[in-house]
Amino acid sequence: MRKSLWVVLAVGLVVTLGVTGCATKTYVQEQVAAATKGSDAKIGEVQKQVEATQMDVTNLKKSDAMQNDQIAKLSDTTKEALARANEANKLANHGFLFEVTLTDEAVHFGFNKSDLSAEAKAALDAFAKRVKDENKNVYIEVQGHTDGIGSEKVNLGLGQTRAESVLQYLNMQHGFPLHRMNAVSYGKYKPIADNKTADGRAKNRRVTLVVLY
Repeated sequence: MRKSLWVVLAVGLVVTLGVTGCATKTYVQEQVAAATKGSDAKIGEVQKQVEATQMDVTNLKKSDAMQNDQIAKLSDTTKEALARANEANKLANHGFLFEVTLTDEAVHFGFNKSDLSAEAKAALDAFAKRVKDENKNVYIEVQGHTDGIGSEKVNLGLGQTRAESVLQYLNMQHGFPLHRMNAVSYGKYKPIADNKTADGRAKNRRVTLVVLY
C-alpha cells in the first residue's frame, strides 16, 4: 500500500514538472517573440526615418541644383545684387524674382540728367503694381548706369543720383520701405550698347531694378 502511494506521488511530481517546464518554455518563447517584434518595429521605424531623410537630402540637392542653374543664367549685375543682399543679411532665403530696366526711347534718362520723366514714372507705377501683385516680402536693388562720356567720378555720382531718384519715387509714391531697397551705381562700366553712337549712349543711360525675395 505504501509502495503504491509513493508511485502515485512520483508520477504526479513528474507530470507537474513537465507541465511547469512547458509553461516556462512557452513564456520564454512569447517574451522572445515580443522583444523581436518590438525590435523589428523600431528598426522599421528607424529605416523609414532614414529613407525620409535621404529623400529630403535628394530633394534639397535637386532644389540647390535648380537654383544654381537659375543663378548661372542671370546677368552679372543681378548676381552681384544677390551677393550684396546675402552679405548684408537683407534676405532670409534669397532668390531672384525678376528685373526691369528703364532704357527704351521713351523712358531713358537725358544726358547728364537724373530727373524722372512722365514716361519713367508711368513705368515705375507699372513696376510697383507688379511687385505688389507678387505678394512677396521683396528686396529691391536699384542700379544706376550712365553712358561713356565723362570721368569715372562724375559718372559714378550721376548713376547713384539716378538710382536714388527711382528709390525715392517708389518710397514716396508707392510706400515701398526704404530698408527693403538699396541704390547702387555702376557709372559707365556696364554698358549694354555702343557708346560711340547717340542711340547706344541713350540706352546706356538707364536704371535697372532687381527684385529679390
